[in-house]
Amino acid sequence: MAESAQSRLAARPGGTGPTNVLTSYDPRTGEVVGNYAVMTASELHRAVRAARSAEKWWAELGFSSRKRWLLDWKREIARRSGELVALLCEETGKPVADAAIEVMLAVEDLDWAARNAGRALGRRRIGSNWLTRNQRASVGYLPLGVVGVLGPWNNPVFTPMGSIAYAMAAGNAVVFKPHELTTGVGVWLADSWARLAPNQPVLQVVTGDKATGTALCRAKVDKIAYAGSEAGAREVISVCAQTMTPVVVERSGKGSMVVHVDAKLDDAAEAAVFGAMANAGQNATGIQRAYVAQSVYDRFLDLVAAQARKLRPGADRKASYGPMIMESQIEVVRRQVRDAVARGGRAVVGGLDSIRDPYIEPIVLAEVPEESIAITGEGIGPVLIVNKVASMDEAAERINAVGTDVAVSVFTRDVHEIEAFAEQLRVGVVTINSSTAYAGIPALPFGGVGEYGQGHSHGDQGLREFSRTLAITRKRYQAPVNLSTFDRHPRHLRLARTFFRIRHGRRP
Repeated sequence: MAESAQSRLAARPGGTGPTNVLTSYDPRTGEVVGNYAVMTASELHRAVRAARSAEKWWAELGFSSRKRWLLDWKREIARRSGELVALLCEETGKPVADAAIEVMLAVEDLDWAARNAGRALGRRRIGSNWLTRNQRASVGYLPLGVVGVLGPWNNPVFTPMGSIAYAMAAGNAVVFKPHELTTGVGVWLADSWARLAPNQPVLQVVTGDKATGTALCRAKVDKIAYAGSEAGAREVISVCAQTMTPVVVERSGKGSMVVHVDAKLDDAAEAAVFGAMANAGQNATGIQRAYVAQSVYDRFLDLVAAQARKLRPGADRKASYGPMIMESQIEVVRRQVRDAVARGGRAVVGGLDSIRDPYIEPIVLAEVPEESIAITGEGIGPVLIVNKVASMDEAAERINAVGTDVAVSVFTRDVHEIEAFAEQLRVGVVTINSSTAYAGIPALPFGGVGEYGQGHSHGDQGLREFSRTLAITRKRYQAPVNLSTFDRHPRHLRLARTFFRIRHGRRP
């Protein structure tokens, strides 16, 4: 499901120690951030049993009481956010500004889920038809029970909170297994909840490696939410299928940008570079490639190159972005850049020499063939591909052919016609004249299409993702025409058939 921290430990000079200890490192310096237990299967199952008990209390509280608890938790995180930001910087190497933004976005998600769960999931009446006017119908949403969350390494607070907050707001208990490279932030989040409710483990963290994640998938929880690599997603789905455990999957990768002939090129170039390079290009909400109208291609490429050359990775406060968090991703970037150039792509900014472990300087590639693994593979790293297209339709065809985008950003001044173009795209989100800002809208559902992802996080859909539907009908009075009996009167059937023909057989 992911590279284990122990394999990373073994790969480092002097990396020795007991096999039941997980060590977290600062990717900028290689210094140890913390040591955590690799939980056994029996310890994990104890956590799930504790969650089952806590979930009963939590579900019975109802929406208004859960809202108060979650808002108290939000305030606890916000008041001590400096601690979390510092830990996030240590475990990922992100600059302080990026870490602070990630924490703020996560808290906004928690706040929104707490305040909107009752509205989105509360019982509401629904209409009946002419045959069932005597029935009062309603639909509501109840908790699933216990949700397992497998967090990623690139945004280890914001991304899992998109499942944790919404699952808890819906009335579920959560067992959270953070990625082994960023275990500390997961422990911090669980501890922050435990300070509020020490006797009610509605949120628990289980620490460990790949085997721990697999054990959670096999623990017969009521749903698993996973965010991570394509290989990890397939493995999670396969393991969960053995126990028929439903899954929510968000695959890693980045989206695309389309630049129309009438776009504000300065704005588009700035958004493209930020989307591609922020967090060292390790954001699933980022941009992997830009498809640019032929008539403005050269100008746009010049603007992008100028923007990219200003950036500098590093560990200091003035750095534009930090290191690659997962060491193995550096080789992925190297292979993709090498393949793009070998197939005829052109390195406009940087190239293979830009890759200096653990940092990768900005790389801008142009005219990369669509069959290159730099385009078809998961785009992780500060690399932006800029290709020209003859039309918007061609851009849509190329995006759909790759099929790995969760979002597409379109830059154009003709915003009235863009919805028709957006509907051609097989993606979950289309943004107009902005790139990654949509991730800061908690009410907006976040999810992919096809192999990119299954299910949603955020928004009403995210709340319902962690709920089960319960429909209820109640008979109010005896129907004048009763067909739900073997003793029905022939006249009732004749009358019903007459109404049926009048209602459905005539032209409107």
